[in-house]
Amino acid sequence: MTTSAGASTSASRSAARVLLGAFMTLAGVGHLSFQRQAFQAQVPTWLPVNKDAVVLASGAAEIAFGLAMLSGARRRQVGLALAAFFVAIFPGNVSQYVSRQSAFGLDTDRKRLVRLLFQPLLVAWALWSTGALRSTGALGRAGARRRGDRPLD
Repeated sequence: MTTSAGASTSASRSAARVLLGAFMTLAGVGHLSFQRQAFQAQVPTWLPVNKDAVVLASGAAEIAFGLAMLSGARRRQVGLALAAFFVAIFPGNVSQYVSRQSAFGLDTDRKRLVRLLFQPLLVAWALWSTGALRSTGALGRAGARRRGDRPLD
């Protein structure tokens, strides 16, 4: 598949991007409605802000990321921003583990620990599905030149 910028992307990358976009949009809607209280369990207790405000703001961000992923526009930039978002919210997952907060069926330390291990996979998913891994920085551009691809800049 070729985008309007001329950057090539595989069907599997596109499908992964669309799936992650749908997941993010649904998660964002959940933040704003039916899972709002459960998401508050992931807001670190040491964070000096209103938990509900954090959940609402992160829900709005997740909807925006989801729609951006679904649109396919500015894939690389969206992928980098979404990966940074996943890194930024990781302390909330750690807090849920450390404070033993149950939510989303994560009702044991083992389940909460396993959840922590999935965060790097989400980062990788965002980067890979948008092609951001292929074209970040000088190494990405050099690798693209060796393969004969155009960087996604």
